[in-house]
Amino acid sequence: MPVLPSLFPAGVRTGPVRALLVRVLLLGLLAGPLAAVAAQSSAFDDDFDDEFKPWAEIELRMPPKPEPGALEPLYVSAATAYVFRLDRNSISVATDGVVRYTLVSISEQGARNVSYEGIRCSTGEKKLYAFGRPDGSWSKSRRNAWEPIREANRNRQHSALFDVMCEAGSPVRTPAEIISRLRTPKPTLP
Repeated sequence: MPVLPSLFPAGVRTGPVRALLVRVLLLGLLAGPLAAVAAQSSAFDDDFDDEFKPWAEIELRMPPKPEPGALEPLYVSAATAYVFRLDRNSISVATDGVVRYTLVSISEQGARNVSYEGIRCSTGEKKLYAFGRPDGSWSKSRRNAWEPIREANRNRQHSALFDVMCEAGSPVRTPAEIISRLRTPKPTLP
């Protein structure tokens, strides 16, 4: 029978030092495959555990002042005292699942309010980020929290926007698709 050379120096062929070295060698040999399995498991978990990760909102970037030629009409209700316009240049569908937009509200007397807002389709919530000033700058809203969108007979602009911007709990894919949906007449009930 052939004699294989020993991995251990002559003085370490027996005893506790040898046992320790054997353990270290075995751990070294197993570390590579175990690390690869752990990395695969982590990637697998990342793919399927998105719903359990805490949601994080992206950093906010304020849009420019709305241009009159870029305002799209938003039909809300015959009962409302306001006319609503959506700035098509401000619509964004972000990676955090929020559709952001500039809304212009005009009262019967001609008073005009400009607001930068967001709708989170997965939760049915809205958020008011800022109000527009006449010079085109923005004033941060003090109500910087997500609030549920409520269906109401009057001033139901957020419900109408939710219907246009969201589908089955997800945002519509692109601003162009949102604008197309905004322009498509809705059937009226008898």
